[in-house]
Amino acid sequence: MAFLIRTIDFTAAGREIIRDRVVEQASLTIGRAAENDIHLPDLAVEQRHVRIDLQADGTLAVRALGTLGFGLDGRTVSEASIDPRTGGEIALGAARLAVAREGDGNIAITIRQVAAEEGKGDALRGFALASVLPSKRVMSWAFAGAILLALLIVPVASYLLRTPVKNDPTGETPGQVVMDAAWSTGDLSLRHHSLENNCESCHVGAFESVQDETCLSCHEDTGDHARSNRLAAGMPPLSAGDALQWKIAESLGKEGPLGCVSCHTEHEGEVRQKPASEAFCSDCHSNLDNRLTDTKLADAHDFGKDHPQFRPAYYASFGEAQPVRAAPGSKPVEKSGLKFPHDVHMNARGGAARMAVSLPQYGQPLECKDCHTLTPDKMSFKPVEMEDACESCHSLVSGRTAAGGFSKLRHGDVKDLAEDLARIGSGPRATPASGRTRPGQFARGGVYTADFGRPVRAYIGLSNALAPGGICTECHLPTTRNGQRDLMPVNLPDRFLTTGYFTHEAHKKEECTDCHAADTSKAASDLLIPDLKSCRDCHLGATAVKTKKIVPSSCAMCHSYHLPSGQWSPEAEGNDPHYRPAPAPDKTKVAAIFGKATP
Repeated sequence: MAFLIRTIDFTAAGREIIRDRVVEQASLTIGRAAENDIHLPDLAVEQRHVRIDLQADGTLAVRALGTLGFGLDGRTVSEASIDPRTGGEIALGAARLAVAREGDGNIAITIRQVAAEEGKGDALRGFALASVLPSKRVMSWAFAGAILLALLIVPVASYLLRTPVKNDPTGETPGQVVMDAAWSTGDLSLRHHSLENNCESCHVGAFESVQDETCLSCHEDTGDHARSNRLAAGMPPLSAGDALQWKIAESLGKEGPLGCVSCHTEHEGEVRQKPASEAFCSDCHSNLDNRLTDTKLADAHDFGKDHPQFRPAYYASFGEAQPVRAAPGSKPVEKSGLKFPHDVHMNARGGAARMAVSLPQYGQPLECKDCHTLTPDKMSFKPVEMEDACESCHSLVSGRTAAGGFSKLRHGDVKDLAEDLARIGSGPRATPASGRTRPGQFARGGVYTADFGRPVRAYIGLSNALAPGGICTECHLPTTRNGQRDLMPVNLPDRFLTTGYFTHEAHKKEECTDCHAADTSKAASDLLIPDLKSCRDCHLGATAVKTKKIVPSSCAMCHSYHLPSGQWSPEAEGNDPHYRPAPAPDKTKVAAIFGKATP
């Protein structure tokens, strides 16, 4: 039996070309490979796709050779039987193979290619809706006009006809531009999310970049990192590509590299503002002295590798109105005006510890928290009040009252002290509490005992109290003022590390003595601020590997860009880059600041 293979092709002009060939064999293979009996160069056809075998009863057995099936009379199968007398059509990719028996008894397989769009028009005309819709061109122009009207003409018209209002940082002023959200490239950050429907609150000018003036109209309290000319001079030079981009951007009205929007980008989703990366700071500060030759700032690149030593603020002289920062590499001696040995109070076996154990409010040796109380923000400490922290051991009881109670000296104002001493009885002072004596060196006659006895005049008692060895000079340094005995003012900074941020709350699991050497300090002049090395026991640079002990620490962990004194900014200080703690009123007080006091 022979197969007549007829191929029908078309020329570019549409003329039909028919080629016949006869194959004298009982089976045929069809596929994309050239060695097949019927070669179909179609990527949708497998290398060896179908095999056709002539059966003894005159029918054809068609079987798929690969993983893909084939189409037969409109259905997909993997094997089938075709009777040449009734015929059939095999679909392989874009080819259609019609099987029929010729008059001479041969089996004819006619191959023709089906056009890609063949049949689609007829199928579309079968839907009633498509037959009544306008043409695609008309519909495209109609949709384009609707989009232009809704998303361009309406917002532009409402913008031109609006009544401009002052920027509202609370977001309560409603937006006046209609459908402005259609132009948004994304959601605003959490901080600005209230302005989601009020684009003109930031975009004041149409098709203009947001200006710094607009940002500062709401963020008016934001402080500059430094003066603009210093910032520009301290920046590292831009690359050629970045310089070209900024030149183009500035020609279109965008602020330069120091503008607000160069760092604070918006429309990136409802997210929080991320802290600046370490590279953002180190790009300028790693070699700052090369560009700002007159700067007093030391170079800083990485906290674990390249960071200057801390320079805490302290009072270097008695009675100074303002603290000064320690010089690099110096060992500051604090002139606070106090006489306070930390080691005596923290010695667990000393007399102070034994006295604290006997008192119900302590019941154990003294600890740092017994005198030092954190402020609510957990970043500083409240002033130590003598009546709350000291008087339980350092009693100010001066005698008994007529009603059977006790009288005591007032602490703080020297004038109050003089009045209290004048009221003391002429006889010896009675024992304040029966059965209670001070141990060891604190017994009667020791350094902590004062006998007010029978004063000749009130001022003699006052002079004795303020003199070396008197009750006041147990804790304070004596001095003279206007020829009279007085006390050195107590000067303690509100904040020691003025250019960085530190919170004790994050270190609450540590012992105070892990960072502060108070248990070995013998003099009040010791400045017990930890140095850089002690912080590096746990804190290393941002690229450090985090472990149970090591904490990767970027610049932004301790420093803020817009607040010159760090991230901590009480209301009284604000964002003033020239802030210094104000001196106390010039009054005759034990804890006052006397500008002219001399030791």
